[in-house]
Amino acid sequence: MAFRVSAVQYHLHTISSFGEFAAECEHYIKTAGEYGAEFILFPEFLTTQLMSIGGEDGEALGIEDLPQFTDRYLEMFSGYARKYAVHIIGGTHVLRRSGKLYNVAHLFYPDGRIAEQAKLHITPAEVEGWNMGAGEELQVFQTDHGTIAMLTCYDIEFPEIVRMARAKGADVIFCPSCTDDRHGFHRVRYTSHARAIENQVYVVLTGTVGSLPTVDLMRANFGQAAIITPNDIPFPPQGLLAEGEINNDMIITADLDLELLYRVREHGSVTTWRDRRTDLYTDWT
Repeated sequence: MAFRVSAVQYHLHTISSFGEFAAECEHYIKTAGEYGAEFILFPEFLTTQLMSIGGEDGEALGIEDLPQFTDRYLEMFSGYARKYAVHIIGGTHVLRRSGKLYNVAHLFYPDGRIAEQAKLHITPAEVEGWNMGAGEELQVFQTDHGTIAMLTCYDIEFPEIVRMARAKGADVIFCPSCTDDRHGFHRVRYTSHARAIENQVYVVLTGTVGSLPTVDLMRANFGQAAIITPNDIPFPPQGLLAEGEINNDMIITADLDLELLYRVREHGSVTTWRDRRTDLYTDWT
């Protein structure tokens, strides 16, 4: 009932080719593999690094250009998931559908399957700066190690959507994030702890570090990975299995024991999932 997860504090910097991007991603995957990770989480807007390659005019690509890399992105991470026999949450990548751009998290299974979850809540900056569209449906995903959900950055700040994920059976929420300052970072970090406590789930969180000086909206990043638990006696007192060093290029790793979740839901110091007052407020099934 236990499995190992790694979260990558991915360092964004200017690159010159897709091959360079692929080599850097493989470096992190190999590193996590040396620690025996069975799930590897990359951050939100991971592929914006590809915009720094630039076009024929020497200028950085725009967000509308990112979908041209979709086939190579899918092939790359799917290949790595099969090669290294791991589940990879490949951060998020921007897709174009029906003339609209969407910020989409992807789960790459070791057997080659690919699942996706579009970001459901879009920040004002994403709307105004990139005209990003919102996803329409929450899904959870069955794996050999249990049921997971992928909720991207701003999504974790909405308690209703995480409650829905838990009601659908998710025990682990993977949250790829990208925040540019301390305020945004702490909004995501604090609400991740709240969601873990409210729903008695694990939250695996990471964000981008470094900068892309030529790419609009990606010139500043403030990030720190964390593997977050409910706050109860079987878990660390601060609800933290592991956390990275702020703004450093690194990976964190920890084991998630689902049996501990099931135990605290039934016999914990508090039983927040079982004790919800569905006679007073809306519940999801």
